[in-house]
Amino acid sequence: MTTGAAIDRFLQHGGLADATQRAYGSDLRAFAYWLEQRGATLEDVDVRVLSDWVAELGSGRNRLAPASIARRLAAVRSCLRYTFGPAFVPVAALSPSRSRRLPDVPKPAEVEELLEGVEGGSPLALRNRALLELLYSAGLRSAEAVMLDLGDVDFEREIVHVHGKGGKDRVLPLGEEAAYHLARYLREGRPSLVRGAAEAVFLSIRGRRLETSTVRRLLRHPHRLRHAFATHLLEGGADLRVIQELLGHASLSTTQIYSHVDARRLRRVYDRAHPRS
Repeated sequence: MTTGAAIDRFLQHGGLADATQRAYGSDLRAFAYWLEQRGATLEDVDVRVLSDWVAELGSGRNRLAPASIARRLAAVRSCLRYTFGPAFVPVAALSPSRSRRLPDVPKPAEVEELLEGVEGGSPLALRNRALLELLYSAGLRSAEAVMLDLGDVDFEREIVHVHGKGGKDRVLPLGEEAAYHLARYLREGRPSLVRGAAEAVFLSIRGRRLETSTVRRLLRHPHRLRHAFATHLLEGGADLRVIQELLGHASLSTTQIYSHVDARRLRRVYDRAHPRS
């Protein structure tokens, strides 16, 4: 199998989310071109090849940021794993070191102000309020929110069935405020928008399933609400492993970006409880 064919097969059948598929497609085709210039194929990739590639990406006037290099490495490794199996994937740590600094997180009062600012009784206003409430209440990614179908929301059990990255589903609690605004949108707003996308929860003005680009127009950095969800839970006493499950992180190491929040909380508990604090 040629490198191009292997990449196409991985992108089509590797269980990737649409946004990941687009990003990985660009990264992998650039890597395939780099290999071709050196007379190599995907089967020739080993630690030395990846090391040379990473060194080139991180040098020169057009060098990439560590986060971009890490993403390209993740794309290549995922493709290798899918095509040849886990044993074929080089395991050496090649990514440049990068800061795991927590992005700017709005305080609860700021989130409240943001949500209260989306007022109105029009179908779009009701939709937008329900969408933002759900992003914050359940810590959803934008892509997860727009992929929700009507059958994924269970008001009686107060849960949402979320289709996460890489085909990994999870069940999340539906908060009281989110449930109220979502029910109102479904009752008073959505019927005016529905056309062909009968199963999608969130619809565009044309009646199609909402796209993530629309979410970003509504809120420039919707991921801040996901960070706020995790941070505010931790500050309220939730355990990191619980946050990991709620966010749908495959590894606790990903969730540990919030560990300094947890450390502050533990310090407060210690100061309050220990006789020699």
